Amino acid sequence: MAMNLRQIEMFRAVMVTGSISGAARLLSVSQPAISRLLSYTEDRLGLTLFERVKGRVQPTPEARQLFAEAELVHQGVTRVNDMAEELRRGSAGSIRLLASPSVGHMLVPKAIGRFRQSHPDVRVDFEILTLAELIARIASHRADLAVTSMAVEDPSVKATQIAEGRLRVIFPEGHPLGSKRVVKPADLVPYPMIGYGSQTPYGMVVNRALGTTPKPIRFNAQVRFTPNACSLVQAGGGIAIVDDFVLVDNAWPNIRSRPLVPKTTTRPHLLSSRVEPLSRIARSFVQGLMELVPLATGPDLPD
Repeated sequence: MAMNLRQIEMFRAVMVTGSISGAARLLSVSQPAISRLLSYTEDRLGLTLFERVKGRVQPTPEARQLFAEAELVHQGVTRVNDMAEELRRGSAGSIRLLASPSVGHMLVPKAIGRFRQSHPDVRVDFEILTLAELIARIASHRADLAVTSMAVEDPSVKATQIAEGRLRVIFPEGHPLGSKRVVKPADLVPYPMIGYGSQTPYGMVVNRALGTTPKPIRFNAQVRFTPNACSLVQAGGGIAIVDDFVLVDNAWPNIRSRPLVPKTTTRPHLLSSRVEPLSRIARSFVQGLMELVPLATGPDLPD
């Protein structure tokens, strides 16, 4: 017969206190209850755990060997209870976060930094992925939360809009576009542009926004993500269209930006499971993220 946790707890209490009465006090039960459970356990195990000598109990060699293993079980149960309490307080555990490149460059890392101030013992796993990859990870419960830079309409995940930004034209410091308060698509015709894949979600948004020009806009470079576009612009490789969120906190000091008109909005969304509720830790992260979002969007004025 295998010992259950109640029997292991009783056995350890007798070993630690050295008596039936001490075990009873430690476990807040009666002495007869301890005696009955001990006799039952010995009978089912087919082992004598304690010798009764002059009204006291003396552990047998078998009991001493068994005690080492019982201590490991007790420590494991204690760790489980400690972890449960830490999770209740939100001070331990883990969270798996994903983000699309624009919001993953500065906004989500800022939120993680704020979160770690109040949750220093929580493990954070953070990855930047494409939109399709984000949706697949959340839908298959391989991540807790994902933050995207644009709207998501997919029945496999729960998508909640958390902010609204807009597209902006970025260019190196000293560029002629810096003299304008806003930039129209026609203003971009004279300059070589950095674009995105025409079949990517971001590329389709940008192409629609620029599709009103009577003359074609020249794209002489293509990148996959907005941070790549920012790196090229900062290096003098052209001009590009990005959103507010990749520019948070002046992340690119040699880049200047102007709002693109007509206004094209971007709507960051928070993705989570449709069937599993957010953990206490995940809810705490979301609260901190939401406090940062108004700071990330800022006014629609030139910088």
